[in-house]
Order: sequence, then C-alpha cells, then structure tokens
Amino acid sequence: MFSLLVFVWLLVGLLSAGQRGYLTSVSASCGGYWTIVLTVAAGPVNYLGVRPSVSGCHFPDPTPPSTGR
Repeated sequence: MFSLLVFVWLLVGLLSAGQRGYLTSVSASCGGYWTIVLTVAAGPVNYLGVRPSVSGCHFPDPTPPSTGR
C-alpha cells in the first residue's frame, strides 16, 4: 500500500512538472535539473501553491591533469 502511495505521489509531481513546461525545455544547468527533481518530489503539494526552484548551483570545474614532473 505504501509503495502505491509513493508511486501516485511521484506521478502527480511528474504531471505538475510537465504542466509547468519543465520536461519540454530542460535547462542544461544544475539548477534546472534540481528544479525538476524537487517539483516531482513535492508531488501534490505543487497544487497548493508551492513552486520549488533551485538557482545558483554549479558543477565544480574538473582538476587539470598533472604533468607528472
């Protein structure tokens, strides 16, 4: 029963993300991905006025390879 509740919760969150256009034009930024994840995880709470969003996050730059000297 619990797994069915979680499935429906995430399905409603996915529907909400789709209605907001997050799934048709995915931003290539870290914030864009996390906004989608938070919207899906919020589920039905999205319809109570919650609008989760993430901004200002960034992926760290890779360390340059060592020269071996």
